[in-house]
Amino acid sequence: MTLPFPSPTTPASGRAEVFVRYLEYFRETLISKVSALPDNELRHSRLPSGWTPLGLLKHLRYVELRWIEWGFEGGDIAEPWGDQRDDRWYVEPDETRDSLTASLRAQGAHTASVVGRSDLTAVGAPGPRWDGAAPATLERVLFHLVQEYARHLGHLDIVAELAGGPVGE
Repeated sequence: MTLPFPSPTTPASGRAEVFVRYLEYFRETLISKVSALPDNELRHSRLPSGWTPLGLLKHLRYVELRWIEWGFEGGDIAEPWGDQRDDRWYVEPDETRDSLTASLRAQGAHTASVVGRSDLTAVGAPGPRWDGAAPATLERVLFHLVQEYARHLGHLDIVAELAGGPVGE
């Protein structure tokens, strides 16, 4: 599914809707680019850092989990760093593009639900996500998520181009 770019001229009911639109746009653009790559590129890295397109899908799912469920909501998450092994992104051999895409979309739906029922000025629950600092507001968490997606989507743009995949938005 491709979504139109959330133009600043498109009316929105408020800042929360703007955040949700940008996150949905970046998430779906990322999924679209990964879906367009040939199977042999999904677990292959073209970069010295070693990350793969499937690793990126899994990483961003866990980024939302860490910031929304574990951080803002203060949920008890058994494996908040489940996207990593030995300080690197890791994808289990049985994880597929389809399963990781479904997990990312489900996490995105959870994020949208939290935003829909919360005020942007609400402060996150105290917990281990904050490493002893005062919890952030939902607005700051969402701003962080938008920059995380935008940065990683730029990385994927380069990898997709090198792999012969889609270029641009």
